[in-house]
Amino acid sequence: MPWPEQLVPVTMARVAVVAPDTRLRQVMVETADAGVFEPDPPFGDHGGPIPGPGSPTGPDAAEAEPRLAEIKRHPDDLAAEGRTDLALGEADLERRLDAAQHTGRTTVVTGWLSRDDVEALRSRLTPHGGAVAELTPPPGVMPPTAHSEHAATTALRPLVSTYATVPYRDLDPTWFAAIAYMAMFGMMFGDVGHGMALVVLGAATTRLHNSPIGRLAPAAPFLVGAGIASIGFGFLYGEAFGPTGLVPTVWLRPLDEPETLLLAGLVGGSVLLAVTFVLAAVNRWREGGLPVALYAASGIGGSLLFAGTAALVGGLAGSIPWLWQAGVVIAAGGAVLVFVGLIVNAGKGASAIAQAVVEMFDTLLRLGSNVVSFTRLAAFGLTHAVITGVVWDGTVSLWNRASIVGFAAAVLLFAAGNLAAFTLGAMVGAIQALRLEYYEMFSRLFAREGRPFKPWHLPVERSETS
Repeated sequence: MPWPEQLVPVTMARVAVVAPDTRLRQVMVETADAGVFEPDPPFGDHGGPIPGPGSPTGPDAAEAEPRLAEIKRHPDDLAAEGRTDLALGEADLERRLDAAQHTGRTTVVTGWLSRDDVEALRSRLTPHGGAVAELTPPPGVMPPTAHSEHAATTALRPLVSTYATVPYRDLDPTWFAAIAYMAMFGMMFGDVGHGMALVVLGAATTRLHNSPIGRLAPAAPFLVGAGIASIGFGFLYGEAFGPTGLVPTVWLRPLDEPETLLLAGLVGGSVLLAVTFVLAAVNRWREGGLPVALYAASGIGGSLLFAGTAALVGGLAGSIPWLWQAGVVIAAGGAVLVFVGLIVNAGKGASAIAQAVVEMFDTLLRLGSNVVSFTRLAAFGLTHAVITGVVWDGTVSLWNRASIVGFAAAVLLFAAGNLAAFTLGAMVGAIQALRLEYYEMFSRLFAREGRPFKPWHLPVERSETS
């Protein structure tokens, strides 16, 4: 699948399913069986079955999956035969037909459909007398969001969907969010041995389907990816079940150079925020055009403010006059754009200006706190290194006693200590990486929340003579 198709939602078409009243049921049965069309409210909760008069109730109805019979039968007769599934489906269909737009001899049901599915649904309905007509979307109405089916992207998407549904006009940040999450986790959990354990655990979840570990199968891509990132940082730190010397130190030992590690966390976080600002500016442009993108705090104005501030700090830290001077100009330009946008949103008068001033101060304060928040990448990386270091020092001390008791105690301490470090470090790394994505990145990417595409689908039970 081409990369561009994974970065944007599926293109939706506004359509009307049209059927003559004499063939209405057949057309709607085929539409329900296709499972690609989402009728508008009041046709249901965006694709869900509609309970109503004639709908079965009770435990059986709660557990049954609604289905449709090809030939119409009364819901009461179906319920009497124990066909709760068909009774639910028939009741759902009747409610939808009652709520449809009847125009004399025809009935019209409007809704949303993937543009790629228009011709397929049209071809399916034509033999039954139905038609699919494309309509102009109503102004101000945002289409539902659907994503292209791709195994890797689908497995990673819960990281974003648990926060919000990507709005229809926004870019899908799934891959960026997943890579950023794994990198941040790896920096906080940098250990070759522990990373390999995560990879093994992730692989095991896809094999042991009937075991408790198998329940973690949906998280397998994150476990494997986070494990690989942890292995990479483990080599950078020279950590493998602690400072055991099993692997070389490619970059630095966290406990020897904590200041450098903290600076790396700030730089890494700044890079992630820079990419977030670019994606957010593109989203604002796609949502409202140049004016919205230019003056939004998460658009071009905010991006310039962030870039200028970064250049200012970098120039001062590196004693580079032209860099910090350029940073002042860029940051000032971005601040003006953001402030103008805040004033416009606040309205008119002195109260609007006062509100804009407060919001501008909040924007600046939030920008600084966002960057500083990424120091936790180094802080928790240091914590993990401290725990494994203490375990290793204790293990060496017991082993050097050169006794059977000492050897046994050393092995026990090494195993139990690494298990505790692994559990605590993995839990903290997972939570903190998610927290950074939600509060520092996603809150800037999404200015609104989309609505997921939920097509109406009722499987049809065909008769043997059809």
